[in-house]
Amino acid sequence: MKVGLELHQQLATGKLFCRCPSELSETVRGGFSRRLRATTGEAGTLDAAAQQQAARDELYHYQVPPPSCLVEADEEPPHPLNPEALVVALTLAELLDARPVDEIQVMRKLVVDGSNTSGFQRTALVAVDGRLRLNGRSYSLPTFCLEEDAARRVEGPEGGPHYRLDRLGIPLLEIATGPEIRSGTEAREVAEALGALLRATRRVRRGIGSVREDVNVSVEGGSRVEIKGVQELRLIARFVEHEGERQEKLLAVREELRARGVAPPKGPALPVTDLIQGSGSRSLLGVIRSGGGVWGLPLPGFGGLLGKGTEGPERLGRELADRARAEGLGGILHSDELPGYGIEEDTVVRVRGRLGVEGSRDAFVLVAGPEPAAVRALGSIRQRAEQALEGVPEETRDPLPEGRTRYSRPLPGRHRMYPETDVPPLPVSPELLETVRRNLPERPEVARARLERDGGLNAELAYQLVRDGEVEIFDTLRARGHPPGLVARVLTQDLPPLEERRGTPLAQGAAELARILDSVLAEVAQGRLAKEGVPTVLEKMVLGDRSLSQALAEAGLAPKAETGLESRVEALLDRERTLWETRGMAAFQPLMGHLMATVRGRIDGQVVAKELRDRLGRRLASLPPRPEGEGPRDP
Repeated sequence: MKVGLELHQQLATGKLFCRCPSELSETVRGGFSRRLRATTGEAGTLDAAAQQQAARDELYHYQVPPPSCLVEADEEPPHPLNPEALVVALTLAELLDARPVDEIQVMRKLVVDGSNTSGFQRTALVAVDGRLRLNGRSYSLPTFCLEEDAARRVEGPEGGPHYRLDRLGIPLLEIATGPEIRSGTEAREVAEALGALLRATRRVRRGIGSVREDVNVSVEGGSRVEIKGVQELRLIARFVEHEGERQEKLLAVREELRARGVAPPKGPALPVTDLIQGSGSRSLLGVIRSGGGVWGLPLPGFGGLLGKGTEGPERLGRELADRARAEGLGGILHSDELPGYGIEEDTVVRVRGRLGVEGSRDAFVLVAGPEPAAVRALGSIRQRAEQALEGVPEETRDPLPEGRTRYSRPLPGRHRMYPETDVPPLPVSPELLETVRRNLPERPEVARARLERDGGLNAELAYQLVRDGEVEIFDTLRARGHPPGLVARVLTQDLPPLEERRGTPLAQGAAELARILDSVLAEVAQGRLAKEGVPTVLEKMVLGDRSLSQALAEAGLAPKAETGLESRVEALLDRERTLWETRGMAAFQPLMGHLMATVRGRIDGQVVAKELRDRLGRRLASLPPRPEGEGPRDP
């Protein structure tokens, strides 16, 4: 197996070719619609992925948030490349021993799926030939690029795809590895190491979607397949392993087809709507009633292979269905699964007769929908069946939540590139490089050692803080006098699962997050909140969008002090007299559980434990000696 990564990290520097902020917005102040068409690249040819998308002739709707500018709408030429973003890119190049280019030439990369208002994405090569040294191995990093992020897909009131322009133009730093990675676990380790270096710059955005991985995978005899936009680091290994399994199964199908002597399918696609109208297939009949039709495509020699591998999703039938979905249809029905889905045996026989499909050795595919989409889908399905004779086609696939993938489009190539004529070339001066080298950030391994040495953290906590990019916030809060252990727990254990449930971070920037957490921890320092109550307060703030005072009030934790603790302890000891008289100091744990159930978050657990231990000890000491043979009260 060979694996390569393309890591894309959003930078917190403002947008790449205008001065709008690199923040997302849920407010919309206007919009417009546009169609996009494929054009030739610098080599004078059309890119296959762009051709496929343009053939759908979509009308794209764009939502304009405040603030926004005409650059994002492609109604004004781009401004000069953001110098702060360039410094971050050059910083990573220096940290990874890459060689900066002498002059940056911005290129246009043809993209007509609606995610860019212009029909292309601007990208610029910044450095080449870097190296990552990890676990005794050296990984090549051929390219470091700066590019624009795409607009984000959103729900909209009208038909057709909707995009919001808040994400469009946010700088992405792309670092590509060579194909030396050998497993899914290794791919995750490389991604973690590169991510830690990026976060060490303290100029990257936080939260889900701010970093994405394109994972390239091939197995012996297979082809390079790109899994586009993996957002969860923990799933990288699963995507790699599943893609390896998929390619191996497709190679097994290829060998069977070759053993049968199967030729590329040549038979015509034919309408079979009239044959389906008498069936009981509710899904197909629904398409027919809405004005669509049903067409069939014969696949001689493919019988029994479309459903091969039915113990898992990786099967040729699903590959063909994905091609139909890419054309806007719901999928396919194929002969390996018929009769079924309301289609009876006599209908299958009639369809076979019309398509000229004889015996169980041959197969056929049915698609349903409007005629233009169905014709495109059948053409794509025929092409995919031809590719099955060769093995594994090169393609781009979308990640699915369970760690598997779905066909998206052909693998883009160099045919989509051409120079950006609105941005002049930018020399990389020796003075700029010297400034970058004088201001390199603390390396992750140095930060981990410092956190263990000066912060008193164990190796695991130090590793988590560095990996998650929380060192700056930890240092800020520790400098303000908050206990290092408590700060580390909040940053590594309490906050991340809450932000994951919410889907967005509590704060975009490190400075803002440090300010919020400082206000919460100040309540602990001033005795108004027990440290056990911090997770509850944060949950109210993160999931309920509450202020600190609102969160404290809703959690019933404000204002608190240790007022009334003595009376609570005495009342508990009165109520549970039999327990502590019988068990002595062994009753401490159950008594502590009763107390914390009522004061957790209001009073620090150590304070509660000391008060209970002192008062329980005094009560036990006042008891008369036990009769001989009953044993001690304090085992």
